[in-house]
Amino acid sequence: MKTASLAELAALVGGTVSGHEELTVSTLNSLELAEAGQLTFINNSKFADRLATSKASACIVPLDFSESQVPLIKVGNVDLAAACIHNYLLAEEFLPTGIHERAVIGSLCTISELICIGPLVSIGDRVRIGDRVRIEPGVMIGDDVQIGDDCILHANVVVAKGCILGQRVVLHHGAVIGSDGFGFATDPATGEHVSKPQIGIVQIDDDVQIGANSCVDRAAFGVTWVKRGVRIDNLVMVGHNCVIGEHSILVGQAGIAGSTTLGRNVVLAAGAGVSGHLYLEDGVIIAAKAGVHNNQKKGAVLGGIPAIDVKKWGKAAAVFSRLPELFKELRRLRKDVDQLRDSSSQKSE
Repeated sequence: MKTASLAELAALVGGTVSGHEELTVSTLNSLELAEAGQLTFINNSKFADRLATSKASACIVPLDFSESQVPLIKVGNVDLAAACIHNYLLAEEFLPTGIHERAVIGSLCTISELICIGPLVSIGDRVRIGDRVRIEPGVMIGDDVQIGDDCILHANVVVAKGCILGQRVVLHHGAVIGSDGFGFATDPATGEHVSKPQIGIVQIDDDVQIGANSCVDRAAFGVTWVKRGVRIDNLVMVGHNCVIGEHSILVGQAGIAGSTTLGRNVVLAAGAGVSGHLYLEDGVIIAAKAGVHNNQKKGAVLGGIPAIDVKKWGKAAAVFSRLPELFKELRRLRKDVDQLRDSSSQKSE
């Protein structure tokens, strides 16, 4: 188990230590579950009193946190520092196990000796795999696939023919990269659908993580492109010829139709849907379950179906919940107006 001193960890995240700098810890844990020898964290100084009941040996805290009997690492961003420290403490040296005897490897492949390939893995022809790649049981890799250094492909992942993975890509269980895009033409005379060949690829750049059972379709022509640092949650659908900008976040059950481009740092919350052939500029945020049907400018924040400015959507949603009462009031007012009109008409006669 890896251990590090508070001084080392503070230097790692640009923080400062208040208390015993040479104290060593072995891992990060929640405030409630932390034990002696472990590090914990508190995001907000108003929860400082909770530290007194924790068994943790040290705590990551905001810069304005008051002094404590427990040694502290003070940082500007607790969440970020905790994530960096946790990854550092959990990091393990890569130990290559080679290719399992029950894996099937195609011809003319170039595979590093620094590799872990599990049982029941199927690898096609002319595949290139870099250093320190871990491929878990049941993974299927098609012909002509390229996989960069330090990638992890969890069990039952599929990377179809011709697709390209950069370095440090993580594909979680059951993710499918490079399945055919949803493209067809319909014969109006018969109502029959004729599939359009999908002959492009998927390119996934460095440091991308894709969640369990998510799908990224290959392009009809050219490339479906997931750029550097993107985070895709479980059960997400990315259509053919989409471009997902750097460091964007797609939360569970979000879906993007074909040929749509997302800029940098776009966020689609859970269940959000985006129509095809659109462009969402940098920093756009789409609220959960929203449906986007037109292009969006930089920094727009939207909600609802069809998606509109999130503040307007919030007001509209509040009104919607009151519609029965408002309708009842409208009927009463209409009745009052009719009575006034009848009264006025009788007087004029």
